[in-house]
Amino acid sequence: MEYFDIVDENGVPVGGTVSRSEAHEKGILHRTAHVWVIRKDGRGYDVLLQKRSMQKDSFPGLYDTSSAGHIPAGEEPLPSALRELSEELGISALPEQLQYAGTFRIKYEKEFHGRMFRDNEVARVYVYTEPVEIADLTLQKEEVDEVRWFDFQEVCREIRSGDRSRFCVPPGGLDVLQEFLDGVRPHYRNITL
Repeated sequence: MEYFDIVDENGVPVGGTVSRSEAHEKGILHRTAHVWVIRKDGRGYDVLLQKRSMQKDSFPGLYDTSSAGHIPAGEEPLPSALRELSEELGISALPEQLQYAGTFRIKYEKEFHGRMFRDNEVARVYVYTEPVEIADLTLQKEEVDEVRWFDFQEVCREIRSGDRSRFCVPPGGLDVLQEFLDGVRPHYRNITL
């Protein structure tokens, strides 16, 4: 069973842990680490998005952040981000290859598979800019059905329009990545879904 640190609004552990199931049943605040894999092209930037497995407990079958996951109790965000990137996509990154982009909040309630899912997270965001070839990736079959490159602005337009038919990318994550690409200093964004 997975356990997470209970945290405050800034993502600082306040003492105590919570199981994954209880965190999502009751909406208890916990931490996640998100990694955006990006590449520059002639128009701007592409982002590598993963299509979530149909077995996922939230947003099955939709495209999401390149790599993301819960931070286990007692673990720090950067090691967690590196582990998720390796487990989900098979990318063995070094700590200095992940650039910290910022932090944002995720908070929503939605029904999946006939059960209410309450997500309440402080997400640390990192960016990976090393060259990535999809054919060289090893996907974690339980988590990821496939990956694809998408034009970053196309993803932004679709998410901001409210269309969630293809993407479940958190808007706050897009904002943090956009600010990173624009050269804005990393900071905390209090944005919810």
